[in-house]
Amino acid sequence: MRAIPDVDAARPDEDILAPLIFFYGIGSTRPRVTFVEPDALAEQERSLLVHEKDMTPRLREFHGCDIDLDVAARARIGNYLVRASVLHRHSDGKPVEFGAIGIHLDFLPEEAQKLVLEGHVPFGAILERYEVPHSSHPRGYFRISVDQRLADLLGATSGQMLFGRCNELRHGSGRVLADVVEVLPRLP
Repeated sequence: MRAIPDVDAARPDEDILAPLIFFYGIGSTRPRVTFVEPDALAEQERSLLVHEKDMTPRLREFHGCDIDLDVAARARIGNYLVRASVLHRHSDGKPVEFGAIGIHLDFLPEEAQKLVLEGHVPFGAILERYEVPHSSHPRGYFRISVDQRLADLLGATSGQMLFGRCNELRHGSGRVLADVVEVLPRLP
């Protein structure tokens, strides 16, 4: 089963899903992803996903509490770190986002790199703390039929349809700082 129906492996859609593909492993079965226009997102998810800002501050504001990070997988090649993680509300530990991200560490101050590698502070909070010049550039929105692996991380049900976005964070120099795939759980 392919992640994107009717899409050749060389399509750009697969490129912007690269952090998610890392989490599942190249060539492995992944949840079905269908790219959609922003107005196809559910209203609450649209308000959380359709913007040109970092997700961590957006989630912190929406949930009214700090956001914690739990890293599920990671790999490093030189100064490039890929990780998959779940963001949780600090107040009750409820998952608020699954994120798969590829980070170019060389654009960060040394102390910020150290925090990223430790994996306890969300990337958006690190960018804020160290005032790293950057901008957010959403590249696509999607719905995803989650499998058991993703369902377990998000407190969802296997087969449940969730929404997400692919986002590119650019450093102030204009170069890519990070590629991010973000999936939101259903909120009450």
